[in-house]
Amino acid sequence: MKYQVYDLQQCNKGERIQVTLRGNAANVRLMDSTNYNSYKQGKRHHYYGGLAKQSPVILPIPSSGHWYVTIDLNGLGGSVSSSVRKLPAPLPVYNEPPLASVPSLVQREPMPFGASADTYLEYDVFISHASEDKDSVVRPLAEALVTRGLKVWYDEFELKIGDSLRHKIDKGLAKSRFGIVVLSRDFIRKGWTNYELDGIISRANTGEQIILPIWHGITKREVLDYSPSLADKVARNTASSTIEEIADEISKLING
Repeated sequence: MKYQVYDLQQCNKGERIQVTLRGNAANVRLMDSTNYNSYKQGKRHHYYGGLAKQSPVILPIPSSGHWYVTIDLNGLGGSVSSSVRKLPAPLPVYNEPPLASVPSLVQREPMPFGASADTYLEYDVFISHASEDKDSVVRPLAEALVTRGLKVWYDEFELKIGDSLRHKIDKGLAKSRFGIVVLSRDFIRKGWTNYELDGIISRANTGEQIILPIWHGITKREVLDYSPSLADKVARNTASSTIEEIADEISKLING
């Protein structure tokens, strides 16, 4: 298999890698040296990233070490050229000691001096999802969370004709305490969902947001192949929990 590779050398946790593509959509993979060696040999490997349909792609470095980025067209047609550069890590966010401990060590984000809760954090949760999952999962979940008194950023609630999609999503991500990610096979294939997930992971890495994964019609192996860091987080599965049960648990977690 032909591929382009960038040796990033030693990287520090929190640094971000910007991959710019020109031409065709492509598979973008961020791998440590062990997994890159397995990739070269055609063996099973783990990576961060996936199919990139839009450019640029931002990938945060999950841990300090020697990292590589590869771009390939495996399963795709056309041609692609690329460039890669390192971005500095975001400045650390000061967090006060938590008042209470919950399963994912949730703590409220500190507000800037002079800001109020209403003007700073407008939403309790941001829901990232594929449009194919709206009817079966996302809309019922969003409505169930609203009935439990939560402020929810969900595109059908927030987007109006003429709005800038990227601007509204960026604002929703920045103004939300929690990021709900509805992982499904359609989610993995979409471009916008990967953009949203990059934003959620970046904020989670700096302690600004907590990720709440929900698996829908997807196996652990598929999640592991897509994102090992997400597969490692405790998640709820629509195959074993109802929407009402998931909404109850999220509501108790946030309000607690």
